[in-house]
Amino acid sequence: MLNLIEKAMNTHNLSKEELISLLKDDNYFEDLLFAANQVRKKYVGDEIHLRGLIEFSNFCKNNCLYCGLRRDNKKLIRYRMDEETIVSLASHAKQIGLKTVVLQSGEDLHFNTERMCLIIRAIKDLGLALTLSIGEKTKEEYAAYREAGADRYLIRIETTDKKLYAENDPDMSWEERAQCIRNLKSLGYELGSGCLVGLPNQTLSSLAEDILFFKKTDCDMIGIGPFIPHPDTPLKNAKGKELNLSLKVMALTRLLLPDINIPATTAMETLAPDGQAKALNGGANVIMPNITLTNYRKFYQLYPGKTTTGYTPDDSLQKVIDKIHALGRTVGLGYGQSPHWQKEQK
Repeated sequence: MLNLIEKAMNTHNLSKEELISLLKDDNYFEDLLFAANQVRKKYVGDEIHLRGLIEFSNFCKNNCLYCGLRRDNKKLIRYRMDEETIVSLASHAKQIGLKTVVLQSGEDLHFNTERMCLIIRAIKDLGLALTLSIGEKTKEEYAAYREAGADRYLIRIETTDKKLYAENDPDMSWEERAQCIRNLKSLGYELGSGCLVGLPNQTLSSLAEDILFFKKTDCDMIGIGPFIPHPDTPLKNAKGKELNLSLKVMALTRLLLPDINIPATTAMETLAPDGQAKALNGGANVIMPNITLTNYRKFYQLYPGKTTTGYTPDDSLQKVIDKIHALGRTVGLGYGQSPHWQKEQK
């Protein structure tokens, strides 16, 4: 196992079988995270980049079995912010020192191309970098967002296991989602993807395929999230909550894609008080403090128990900064583009 870890550190390549071996063996968990942290330090440095997260709508046309925002969850109180509120939150993000905002929502058809482009232009006029995480769109829509000024786009593949995808994402197409990723890459976005870890019937083989997919599609950012069962979904009784396995997938992703950005996800912190710290010491270099207005946060329930629900935007940012300083790391002062993406632009 140590030889495999060393191989990954030096060559940034592993076969599917080698990835499975490392995912399976718990004896070298700390060695794997240490190696990923060394690679992180070498390729992207000690700065931790901040992205202000604005969860602007919890309406969603999809019905994914694992997600609290699913269309058929009638217990969820729905909300959508108006354009002025979204832009004012972005403006506040700038005032408190953030350089990047992430607009995230369910797939809400209210926000058509024209409406989104107006919001994008207004935020770009503030001088911020902008990431969108609003789901599957046509290539023409992605092109319009890009022309309006959007810099980055996050769309997780969730799983490369097509059977598992079909079971958990009814009326959706894995091929269409993969095509969205290719379209975004072709339009010059800084591309983010990722996967859920711990879904029912998920195998180590499919997780290994996920990591290889990230490399094949030349992603610039990868978010790894542990699946946390939501009580108002069909998967409410599933096991999930695989923090250590999620950290392994994240560490291996860092070893194979050394110069990308990797966030320490909020879901990891939800499972353990030091979840994000473990991620940051295992290859991650990004945190997304939640700057959504406090009265909306409790309704953006991808999963239960989110740790930031009761905080104000300013509280969320300060807690993240304190966490970074406690680790002896520094807050990035720039826009925090992925070195992998920057290299491609030259």
